[in-house]
Amino acid sequence: MKKTYLFTLFFLVNAFSANAQQADFPWYNHELSMEERIESLVNAMTLEEKFTQLLDESKAIPRLGVPRYGWWNECLHGVGRTGRATVFPQAIGLAATFDVDLVQRITSAIGDEARAKFNVAIKNNNRSKYSGLTYWSPNVNIFRDPRWGRGQETYGEDPYLTSRIGVAFVKGLQGDHPKYLKAAACAKHYVVHSGPEALRHEFDAMVSMKDLWETYMPAFEALVTEAKVEGVMGAYNRTNGESCCASHYLMTDVLRDKWKFDGYFVSDCWALKDIYQGHGLAATPEEASAMAIKAGMNVNCGSSFNHLNKAIDKGLLTEKDINKALKQLLKTRFRLGFFDPDEEVVFSKIGPEVVGSEKHVALALEAAQKSVVLVKNKNNVLPLKKDLKTLYVTGPQAANEEALLGNYFGVSGNTINFLDGIASKVSLGTSINYKIGQMPYHKNANPIDWTTGEAAQAQACIAVMGINGMWEGEEGEAIASHNKGDHIDSRLPQPQIDFLKTIRKKGSNPLIVVITGGSPIIIPEVYEMADAIIYAWYPGEQGGAAVADVIFGDVSPSGRMPFTVPYSVEDLPPYDDYAMAGRTYRYIEKEPLFPFGFGLSYSNFEYSDIKTAANKDAVSIAVSITNTGTANAEEVAQLYVSSPLAGKGYPHYALKSFKRVALKKGETKQVEFMLDKKSFAQVDKNGDDFLPKGKYTIFIGGSAPMPRSETLGAGKALSAVIDFKDVKRLKD
Repeated sequence: MKKTYLFTLFFLVNAFSANAQQADFPWYNHELSMEERIESLVNAMTLEEKFTQLLDESKAIPRLGVPRYGWWNECLHGVGRTGRATVFPQAIGLAATFDVDLVQRITSAIGDEARAKFNVAIKNNNRSKYSGLTYWSPNVNIFRDPRWGRGQETYGEDPYLTSRIGVAFVKGLQGDHPKYLKAAACAKHYVVHSGPEALRHEFDAMVSMKDLWETYMPAFEALVTEAKVEGVMGAYNRTNGESCCASHYLMTDVLRDKWKFDGYFVSDCWALKDIYQGHGLAATPEEASAMAIKAGMNVNCGSSFNHLNKAIDKGLLTEKDINKALKQLLKTRFRLGFFDPDEEVVFSKIGPEVVGSEKHVALALEAAQKSVVLVKNKNNVLPLKKDLKTLYVTGPQAANEEALLGNYFGVSGNTINFLDGIASKVSLGTSINYKIGQMPYHKNANPIDWTTGEAAQAQACIAVMGINGMWEGEEGEAIASHNKGDHIDSRLPQPQIDFLKTIRKKGSNPLIVVITGGSPIIIPEVYEMADAIIYAWYPGEQGGAAVADVIFGDVSPSGRMPFTVPYSVEDLPPYDDYAMAGRTYRYIEKEPLFPFGFGLSYSNFEYSDIKTAANKDAVSIAVSITNTGTANAEEVAQLYVSSPLAGKGYPHYALKSFKRVALKKGETKQVEFMLDKKSFAQVDKNGDDFLPKGKYTIFIGGSAPMPRSETLGAGKALSAVIDFKDVKRLKD
């Protein structure tokens, strides 16, 4: 009893002393300026202590009241890798919504859950990896090639769409408090990082300045200059010869000086090791670390910064260099309120009840519903009636939770797979049956087929096919991939195609195919044989319910393709060629299977009465959109600009604005767009913006303005011409 008393007394005295000491530290005085607090804290640290703060696992400094902190956290589509959280659709699915407001609402919800989990973790003294508030999301790399396994993490192939969704992501997550961040977002992977995964630790992405500034940089620029993103992560690869994590041009000249970035720069995990092992740009860890610090890095995810003492000893760095990096890094911890009392930080009051709340689950359902893309609906076979006599559900992804999640996910305990969602929709009088029928990627070992006959003879068959995180993803995650996560031929696996052919051969009743996956899965054979086709992506915890809502008509599909689906990868340039010629809807020369921006509805929309007005600074465009069909629905109106140089080494056309429009059947709304001069700018060989003299064509419609869109049923885009007579170089 005496020992227990003494221990308790010792603990209380020390806790009181620590709090009293903490209160006396100037860096805990929230009435001082942030700069004064950071200066005093850095001055109080020893050089060795400073080194420990520049690693992603920043160590505690008890004598200074500085707790341990883990910089590495994930929230790509919900708080990830740290237990229970609402799981929203994978990033590519969020892009397919073309809904900026929705994405900002989602990431505001993610920020709330992040704070709630952090608040509980701190009370439990849990400061382990993935329990912090510096989130290494979003991924705004351009999905330039369908073979890239990590394309699922991006917002597709278009720089404008990527920038708009990315800005919304950052604003929602970080919040709009004048002093504190709700959570800190991080734009990654800077820059030109888009596969191949097998070569990511050694490749040099050689790009022209035109492609760099026209395609690869705009989203990063928007996140820094518009959204004030708190972090930027450097990529593993080199770009034009320089390591992305040790490039003075990228990290200082552009990011700090040109864009005025005031957050922290972090390496991708163990990317500094690549500088001396993969790229051969340095001989030792200390040389690579010095290169990174000198170029503008603040925190190393990995272990190379453990050699900073050697870099100092060898004269590669000075303590002044360390101080500069550390002072910049500490700004983020202060902006998150880590050195302020809870009563001062409004986000400290967010409680655990928000995690998985009814509001957030409803938001996950809305997002999944809006992400679904219908690409074929022969004879309006969809929506199905709920009182079918017989319905057969089959396919390797129908009951597979993996097909809901993608990568970088949390766990919710609330997932609804496709079979569950479909079963919950049909009448009690419907005879609904299910068998998996086909292995995902290989031929069935057992030749007995008890599935295809029943599937073919049912009044309708829903086959949930596609791929999941076993087949595409990051370097070491996709355990079924022979290409370190890349989906090299980009086709639906042949055994799945053969399975569908057998069903089709045995019957003529409606065959509805749902495709899961995060990439442009190429399905020309499926398009020919199926009556209806849906791209469902990795739709999150409510994905099964959302797809069922679409199949049975409770929701009209309104998602749009965030990338181009070619007929074959043979139509594409080599995977390791980073030039944009021949890639994406802006430069493709061959007709695609599905165009960028394409998606069908259960209704029809007519565009009319396009009007334009221009002044010296901007152009306004108005158009009327009428729902001429029989269903209430949402249309995604898309505006593309084609310059006088279109097709002459410049984009055929490029997305410059879009709006979601809800229209009741028979309703007409006027939609207005406003474009500034930068919307018409082109990028020259030096990477500079300029306005070519001549006529610009504006297209407005429900898809990219190519003939294939009309063939597939998207309708013809309206067009108007704007004439800029003067050539003027735009200001930065």
